[in-house]
Amino acid sequence: GEDRAAGGVADVVAGLVKRWHALILANADDLARLISREQGKPLAEARGEVGYGASYVEWFAEEAVRTYGDMIPEPVRGKKMMVVKEPVGVVAAITPWNFPLAMIARKIAPALAAGCTVVAKPAEDTPLTALALVRLAEEAGIPPGVLNIVTASRVRTPEVVGAWLADARVRKITFTGSTAVGKSLARDSAATLKKLSLELGGNAPFIVFDDADLDAAVDGLMVSKFRNGGQTCVSPNRVYVQEAVYDDFARRLAARVAALKVAPATDPQAQIGPMINARALAKIALHVEDALAKGATLLAGGKALPEIGPTCYAPTLLGRATGAMLIAHEETFGPVAGLFAFKDEADVVALANDTPFGLAAYFYARDIARVWRVADQLETGIVGINEGALAAEMAPFGGVKESGYGREGSRYGLDDYMHTKYLCMGGLGT
Repeated sequence: GEDRAAGGVADVVAGLVKRWHALILANADDLARLISREQGKPLAEARGEVGYGASYVEWFAEEAVRTYGDMIPEPVRGKKMMVVKEPVGVVAAITPWNFPLAMIARKIAPALAAGCTVVAKPAEDTPLTALALVRLAEEAGIPPGVLNIVTASRVRTPEVVGAWLADARVRKITFTGSTAVGKSLARDSAATLKKLSLELGGNAPFIVFDDADLDAAVDGLMVSKFRNGGQTCVSPNRVYVQEAVYDDFARRLAARVAALKVAPATDPQAQIGPMINARALAKIALHVEDALAKGATLLAGGKALPEIGPTCYAPTLLGRATGAMLIAHEETFGPVAGLFAFKDEADVVALANDTPFGLAAYFYARDIARVWRVADQLETGIVGINEGALAAEMAPFGGVKESGYGREGSRYGLDDYMHTKYLCMGGLGT
């Protein structure tokens, strides 16, 4: 009776996470300014990230009271069989710099909703946003020791993460980042058989068929490719356009790309801010130089903009790209799009799937039979069909193949932080 009057554990957790959500929204402007200054994205995009990250906190606050189990029809009389869900235990979360609020929120929120405690390490480039977010969680009343943040330099990160990997008390690792690091985490966590959620690299195809609405396809590509300066894991890397509409699409897209305004994140007119660091800029320049040396045509951009900022790069469109170029095989993670021409559906599906990665794919078409055929054949965890904006808190986010496993968001995301326990009770009579 006392427990019921005070509210069950799930109700208490839901209430705490809801208060955290309210505080995030109440401090949205300050958080957005911090994200923009720390990460470099324009302030308008930073505001969008606060809302996006908060949506996961709200979703999982509501899901905390829905960790339902099942009753299994008993095979014989006198027996009851049921399934219950239990928190996996201590969760170690490792997050990237490109969405410093949203990525850590969509890991912490489901962990708390499932009943887990968390220790998290934000990216060394963007630790301040994570610290601010956890400070708000403390204000919301989440008890000390439930949510913990450890900051570390790039050099010290292996030492910090290594301690978690070696400790049997840490029962789950959740990581968003490169495939190489994800594979290392999988190997090094094997000794204690930790549960893993790995959201890794991508090489997303964006396919435009000859029956597509070209204006809609251009709009969708601009949203998906140039958001956060192309520094997103679901950013299209290979844009395949059917020959019959290639020239028309390239012309429309080039005009839009050339019109994007690159400016410091503090400029209210900025559409593309600086890249995260000098390493990122060097990779972008390498991919562009490689493509041009191998025969690509420059349709827009193609140069660094040091007069605007030391890590600024012009939004770039490369025409007539081929499979021999680095942009066909490596994730650029910058404002560079390569256009590849294709002949028919079978050809482009094979090209789209010809990668070890399988996070996201996009395609534009109006033939309903083609829509279902292509959606079924693409080897990715996420498919955008006539849509460039994919992520939502109620939808499962994650990949296949070398893009990792596990899902974030949705009811499936909560399951990744829980164990399934089977209870069998006999001796109940006939």
